[in-house]
Amino acid sequence: MLSTHPLVIDLDGTLLRSDLLLETGLCFFRHRPLQWHKPLGWLSKGKAMLKEKLALASDIEVGSLPYDPVVIELIETERRNGRTVVLATASHQRLAERIAGHLQLFDRVLATTAERNLSAHRKRDLLVEQYGEGGFDYVGNSRDDIPVWAAARKAYVVNPERGVESRARAQGNVERVIRSNPSGLQDWRKALRLHQWMKNLLIFVPLLAAHRLTDSVLLGQGILAFLLFGLCASSVYLLNDLLDLPDDRLHHTKRHRPFAAGRLPIRSGLLVCPLLLLGAFAGALWLLPWPFAVALAAYYGLTLAYSLALKRYMAVDIIVLALLYTLRIVAGGAAFGLELTSWILAFSMFIFLSLALVKRYAELREARRQGRTEKTRGRGYYPDDLEMISSLGAASGYLAVMVLALYIHDQGTSALYTHPQLIWLACPLLLFWITRVWMLTHRGQMNEDPVVFAIRDRLSLLTGLLFGLVFWGAA
Repeated sequence: MLSTHPLVIDLDGTLLRSDLLLETGLCFFRHRPLQWHKPLGWLSKGKAMLKEKLALASDIEVGSLPYDPVVIELIETERRNGRTVVLATASHQRLAERIAGHLQLFDRVLATTAERNLSAHRKRDLLVEQYGEGGFDYVGNSRDDIPVWAAARKAYVVNPERGVESRARAQGNVERVIRSNPSGLQDWRKALRLHQWMKNLLIFVPLLAAHRLTDSVLLGQGILAFLLFGLCASSVYLLNDLLDLPDDRLHHTKRHRPFAAGRLPIRSGLLVCPLLLLGAFAGALWLLPWPFAVALAAYYGLTLAYSLALKRYMAVDIIVLALLYTLRIVAGGAAFGLELTSWILAFSMFIFLSLALVKRYAELREARRQGRTEKTRGRGYYPDDLEMISSLGAASGYLAVMVLALYIHDQGTSALYTHPQLIWLACPLLLFWITRVWMLTHRGQMNEDPVVFAIRDRLSLLTGLLFGLVFWGAA
């Protein structure tokens, strides 16, 4: 039966698995970090003014936003039955109209303007003014929607916030509860990149190089440094994902990340990110030597600069990535109070520069496979740069082997190893691994993160084991 009551749809958290106010705020900060204080001034003039300014200052790609397919299906069903569908949102009018134009599902759009923030009671009052008390059905998800449901004929509750469903049901007009976007520990595990903590094992390299891995005191400090560095790294991963939402949603694999796909709310990420960072630095300053906290601060500062600007510049981005890996080794030396040799630092920079180039090559190869010729979004490279990147990457990897070969003849090496000549066996092993990594990358068989690939690849693990046995035998 055709209903004469319009179906009114909320946007943030309902039709859209995101929050456009937070999206525009992050977009503004990403492109204008030095103007971070401006939104505070806009907010002092009211939330409506803040939304207006952010909407005008931010370029949101509405076509790639994470829409809820179940809500879209509901709208399409009602439209086929001839029902009027209205988009009523607290997001700004400019964004709401762009979304409505993209989806082509709405007969009317009601949204926030510079003079009026259309949320909660203000939304209810406008809908009652337009359609009368009980003259519309309303689809929403949050506490702000409770007064709107109270004035509606029927209430549709979508992925409700904590405590919202019970309050909505108490009003006695809930027609349907839609749970289409469950999130859990698995999503947080992916967002925190717990598997990437394996990279933090580089902290133990100075301990291995000094042959003091059996020192229980230093080993305990290393485990603590590993955990604290992991907290800092996870904080960085969260921040990077939040700042990279527009680019990730246009990427063939990154669009499935929890924040990009809308499985985790942006608000939660903004809360957890500083808590992890605070925990990391509090533990570093309290429990470990102060140089470790300095190394941790350098890592975080460089990563923040990378996320906001440096990753967009050709060559700078890969050098920064190599530095970030090397900083883990520097942090380890600081945690143990051990001096790092120039051999370790040079080897680290060359080998990780090669792996950073592997990552870029894999991205560009996929872009070329899709027929793209333009500059990669958010990066400083074109698909036509593939051949040059592979040359630079292989050369950098082989330079790491040369550093290893020169290390064998250093006087300090003779003092550390009983049979330093055996280290020569490590050179062909490393040559094999680097060559294989680049050949697999060239064939399109490489995960975009070569470190994660190495951890999961049996032949890489076997090569690493033999590499370690060579040094053990030399000692």
